[in-house]
Amino acid sequence: MFDITIKNILANIWPMVLIITVILVSLRISYLIKTREKFRLYSEIFKLGFIIYIIGLFYVVTFQDVSWSTSNFIPFKEIMRYDLFSDMFFKNVIGNMIMFIPYGFFISYFLRIDKKRYVFILSLIASVTIEATQLIIGRVFDVDDILLNLLGAFVGYFIYRFLMKIKDKLPKFLTNEVFYNIVVIIIVGIICHYIYYILGGFNV
Repeated sequence: MFDITIKNILANIWPMVLIITVILVSLRISYLIKTREKFRLYSEIFKLGFIIYIIGLFYVVTFQDVSWSTSNFIPFKEIMRYDLFSDMFFKNVIGNMIMFIPYGFFISYFLRIDKKRYVFILSLIASVTIEATQLIIGRVFDVDDILLNLLGAFVGYFIYRFLMKIKDKLPKFLTNEVFYNIVVIIIVGIICHYIYYILGGFNV
């Protein structure tokens, strides 16, 4: 199910992602050359990855079909009405949690967050804004989505904290920029291959 969802998202947002990526990369390179700031590949890709994630998030919360649902202002009402491990459970419960895991990780990484209350506040602002906007544009507001988004954000935060603790115990050669860059290049290569496979499947 998630594979199909990711395919649908990528098939619809890739033109926007391509245009924004080219524009942002060209502007960023020009800025780095002008200011002579140190270039860190892994850091730049992380920043670009966060922007692409926001584009994907925007598509999911504003364009995906929600005709099967109605607004819900009662906590846990929607969560409890789905059969465990059913398609709707994975789509509406697990999906909403997973959707915010990258958000929790990215804000923790960029802001070097070490206190959970900051994750809670920032994620709450983002999730409530999304739900309120959906209500304004004629879609649905679901308080359970906010709860699940917060849970996902905390999972992302704990992943970040876990990686930071591991980092302190790793050999020095595994914590330098060269190693980070190699890992990021491999990950980006895998992602690009996957995207190529997806777009090819959609005959884009």
